[in-house]
Amino acid sequence: MATADSETHNPLEPRIPKLQFVPFTSALDAGFWHELTQKKLNEYRLDETPKGIKGYYYNGDPFGLPARLTLEFSAFDVNAATPAHCCPAVGTLYNTNTFESFKSCDKKSLLEKAANEDLKKYRFYYWFCYPALCFPDGIPIVQQAVCLGERFSPTQIQALQKAYDELCQREGVTALPYFLIKYNDKSVLVSLLKNWNDFFQDQEEKVTVGVYDPCNFTQYPGWPLRNLLVMAAHRWGSHLHSVEVLCFRDRTMQGVRDITHSSIFEIKLPQMPQSPVDCPKAVGWEKNQKGGMGPRMVNLSECMDPKRLAESSVDLNLKLMCWRLVPTLDLEKVVSSKCLLLGAGTLGCCVARTLMGWGVRQITFVDNAKISYSNPVRQPLYEFEDCLGGGKPKALAAADRLQKIFPGVNAEGFNMSIPMPGHPVNFSEVTMEQARKDVAQLERLIDAHDIIFLLMDTRESRWLPAVIAASKRKLVINAALGFDTFVVMRHGLKKPKQQESGDSCSNNASGSADLLGSSLFSNIPGYKLGCYFCNDVVAPGDSTRDRTLDQQCTVSRPGLAMIAGALAVELMASVLQHPEGGYAVASSSDDRMNEPPTSLGLVPHQIRGFLSRFDNVLPVSLAFDKCTACSPKVLDQYEREGFNFLAKVFNSSHSFLEDLTGLTLLHQETQDAEGYGKCATTIIVTKKK
Repeated sequence: MATADSETHNPLEPRIPKLQFVPFTSALDAGFWHELTQKKLNEYRLDETPKGIKGYYYNGDPFGLPARLTLEFSAFDVNAATPAHCCPAVGTLYNTNTFESFKSCDKKSLLEKAANEDLKKYRFYYWFCYPALCFPDGIPIVQQAVCLGERFSPTQIQALQKAYDELCQREGVTALPYFLIKYNDKSVLVSLLKNWNDFFQDQEEKVTVGVYDPCNFTQYPGWPLRNLLVMAAHRWGSHLHSVEVLCFRDRTMQGVRDITHSSIFEIKLPQMPQSPVDCPKAVGWEKNQKGGMGPRMVNLSECMDPKRLAESSVDLNLKLMCWRLVPTLDLEKVVSSKCLLLGAGTLGCCVARTLMGWGVRQITFVDNAKISYSNPVRQPLYEFEDCLGGGKPKALAAADRLQKIFPGVNAEGFNMSIPMPGHPVNFSEVTMEQARKDVAQLERLIDAHDIIFLLMDTRESRWLPAVIAASKRKLVINAALGFDTFVVMRHGLKKPKQQESGDSCSNNASGSADLLGSSLFSNIPGYKLGCYFCNDVVAPGDSTRDRTLDQQCTVSRPGLAMIAGALAVELMASVLQHPEGGYAVASSSDDRMNEPPTSLGLVPHQIRGFLSRFDNVLPVSLAFDKCTACSPKVLDQYEREGFNFLAKVFNSSHSFLEDLTGLTLLHQETQDAEGYGKCATTIIVTKKK
């Protein structure tokens, strides 16, 4: 383990033993690599500039252990406290971006250029250098090393220990790497290295230097002594012929402190060149595990928690997006979103997988269906075994599968029905009570989440969550499929209730003025945007009654749900990146050539796709003051009467909502206008005759 400086020996002269040194062995804690990963992804990114770093070494290890230089998670904070009884070792970290750059670095021109990590596999390549200058002809040993207990009396040892501790205490450090010593039979004095000239005033006085030595070998000192001797030779070598060295080793065994195993020896101090041009060569590169000159590699994938590895890897793609592509991306807004998926079918499965790709950690499913044999080929969260025995509940199976895919996700499923308009709730106690419980559960779920995805099969199943979410001011993302068409939209986000008192007119009566004044529907803020039901002039009802199988099922081209599901999540991400969130002004097709409002691009109100033409358009529509879901009359009735109002909607025909919102009157006025037009036409024709 010891290394000797190169020397040329004359066979006619007696061989004088030369001092050898034990090099450091790097000891890197797993926390160091984890912290380096986080620094690389979140802070350093592509920056290769040198970074300050701090490790430490300890001299109290049991005999036989190598002289270790340790780096742990706190190494990146050069101001962090050094552990007790340890000496700090400050250095420089050179972090390369590619393995090729790491291999091609010029180690002759750099004292340190190491640390490249394969973040996907948790493998790290590194190369340590502990730079030290060499004496050209080595360092002759005058007196061989012996244990301190053989040279010092117990009284002297106690005095040395006390003097060293008091000096460390005065300096406010846990350990001093170098110090000066003067001793006699009765006392021991120590001082700082900078006090050399004052401490050794007598030129004939024996010079003893102490070094906090991490090596356990009696005959060999550790690496920190090398540069101390070079400095001593350079500054005081002209009048100093020999130096006594005390390798201070502070070990605690079974609770008892012991420094008697420290070693003491004497060396002849060689002359050093005074010219900086003749600077001696430097050594210090650490050998690899095979004993050759080359980098080391550590693979932490086997010893680290697989869940932690998965979490780091899941976030890798997102963090890399922030390096060059989208440096202003606020990932936290997306990752921290709590998403409620109403529907765990084809759309629900696709939306959930895309949400996980964005790093979303909390996903909740609501569905009352069971997995059938036709589902697994189109719904990627299910397998054939899930269909057996009548099928597992979709919501529960989907949540379970998400956690199997990525244990870091907090997924939950609720096997429950959503009461719907046009689907009467019977007045038997059990059915009415169950409907009441389902409504209360849905209200709690919507209240506990940030983003509500409407991904159900029928139009009427979207009505109740649309009403509740509008009342609770939650961002709603809606996706619906046709055969080869789809619509993805965000519902208009109502203003907070405290702001509505003075804005009721602007929200409703002025809607028509906005419509007339802006033919392109430009600059419409989020609180004036329509919901899924705003374009309808009839209330939702039972859409599956008296329909054949192909009319009851959502029959779509197989790729349509994946496209719509992905766009729904991407729309959510874009909205969250806008400073105004759900209140952001809607982007339209005309904005495609303009400067995008967010780092991810546009924030449309709707995306309507036509797969047969492979085309998308971005329409914008205003909130309808007679909407059966989000109009003020509906929300006011729901907020005042709660379940009693909802029960009327469930148990009445669609005319109840149409009467409440004024759609019935609108229909009558339209019919009257059409009748008047026919009469007018008849009169004109008669006159012509």
